[in-house]
Amino acid sequence: MSHATRITPDVMEHLQDKIQLIERPEGAIYLVGPIRLPVSLYDETVVFQWYCWLNCKEVESDMERIVDKLSSINLAEFQQSSVLVHGDFKNADEALIRLHSICHTGDIFGSKRCDCGFQLKRSMKMIADHGTGALFYLANHEGRGIGLFSKALAYLLQENGYDTVDANLKLGFVDDARNYGDAVAVLNRLRSKPVTLITNNPKKVDALKSSGLDVAGRVELWGDLSPFNENYLKTKVERSGHMGQGCCNDDN
Repeated sequence: MSHATRITPDVMEHLQDKIQLIERPEGAIYLVGPIRLPVSLYDETVVFQWYCWLNCKEVESDMERIVDKLSSINLAEFQQSSVLVHGDFKNADEALIRLHSICHTGDIFGSKRCDCGFQLKRSMKMIADHGTGALFYLANHEGRGIGLFSKALAYLLQENGYDTVDANLKLGFVDDARNYGDAVAVLNRLRSKPVTLITNNPKKVDALKSSGLDVAGRVELWGDLSPFNENYLKTKVERSGHMGQGCCNDDN
């Protein structure tokens, strides 16, 4: 993609105050936002503030140069992560957060092979009802970090008797390859006070605590049990160490 026209000053006037630079051990995160985002949630409209971030190896503090360079990169080939913030996330004493890994099949198509789509919408509703919080939508976490194409291969193995863990292992991956470093860096920029994490996964709690963040507590999120995902949910508890047994009760 070529780009011959530089970003003009009048355009930069609207952009420069909405771009933050977060330096990382290798490169930098460019955080864009907040952007007002009305969302349809269980037949109601809830207003979130949307942020999106891009992880780059190059550190560039000149915002005009950053925006100009982006136009010469085919960012459509890469996935960028998002944060949906609700309420006074920076200053409120209590806030709920959800580190949600992208699930193309569950979040977009509504697949019943997992509970991801349910967890996405339900956690957004919990944050809205609480009044303050943030949902981190982590785009490089598809298939627990193995990517969409490899996830499709893993699904084929699951259809032939392998559980979620073994399917990943047989393809040469670890059970869970996700990394939360970038999400933690963005969270640190948006809030310094304690957070309560919506999760059943102890690895997410450990990732926040090991980074030095103050985790006030954890709220479990089970539900959407069906014949299509019962074994998947049991594997989460029995093999991946997810906390809580609520996944397998008919009344949850």
